Amino acid sequence: MIATVTLNPAVDQTVTTDQPLTPDEVIRVDDAQFDAGGKGINVSKYLTAMGTETVATGVLGGFLGRFVTERLASDGIEARFVEIDGTTRLNSTVLATDGEYKLNQRGPTVSAAEVGAIVERLSSLSPDTVVVAGSLPPGLDTDTIDRLAEAGPWKTVVDVDGPLLAQLDAEYALCKPNAPELEAATGLAVTDVDSAIDAAQKLRKQGFDRVVASLGADGAVLVSEDRVVHEPAIDCEVVDTVGAGDALLSGVLAAMDAGADEATALHTGVVAAAAAVSTPGTNIPSLPEPSASGVELV
Repeated sequence: MIATVTLNPAVDQTVTTDQPLTPDEVIRVDDAQFDAGGKGINVSKYLTAMGTETVATGVLGGFLGRFVTERLASDGIEARFVEIDGTTRLNSTVLATDGEYKLNQRGPTVSAAEVGAIVERLSSLSPDTVVVAGSLPPGLDTDTIDRLAEAGPWKTVVDVDGPLLAQLDAEYALCKPNAPELEAATGLAVTDVDSAIDAAQKLRKQGFDRVVASLGADGAVLVSEDRVVHEPAIDCEVVDTVGAGDALLSGVLAAMDAGADEATALHTGVVAAAAAVSTPGTNIPSLPEPSASGVELV
């Protein structure tokens, strides 16, 4: 079973307008889409859709936290969150004719005691893998992620910002940076597939058994101790990029959980990401059966 930990979850609001965003002008929209969000929650959504056993954990609070709890229940996502006094944040995405705009709140302060409650929750669940994903709320630092990784016998996967990746000290089974995060974590320029592989090799030696790097139009790479696999991007219409990286990671983890090799796992992730960018918000798209097509370079 794969448990996800979202330390700074959110309600994701997505609105679409057929106008550009213009300063000092009121833009009216017909409706808005609200989803339970946060990178770990998104991973649990995709894992559930792919038939992989998962439970979402982390912290939730206030009326927005209650919305997340209710939405996950209605979507059939098992959730075991710790309740806090603060209010879960609201993240807004505006899809306008002149581009995609994002406004993300920082989130409520989370205490060390509340992190301890998450550790207790994880221990009671006994997962095989724990995925710690997303931003850190006020009050927490990278020591929190290391604490979660070292608190039990589970394998730990991380999907966090590049500067945070560079500061982690524990041993991790896998991390999933995008190109800018890979640059920030290693100090190396990432301009193409080859440079991404070089940076991923350097990052892997910092304590990550595998590095899966999402590269946008260049697809994705997976680097482990003895294998390097590149999976080209799938040509598709991009409607909304929200959740694309989460879908990629979920596909990789779901395939590995089912016993697939690394090439099949990476291909599954890229297929899932392509489906995600073709769907607005973090709605779960239909996902085809995985098959290997990644090019093994080493």
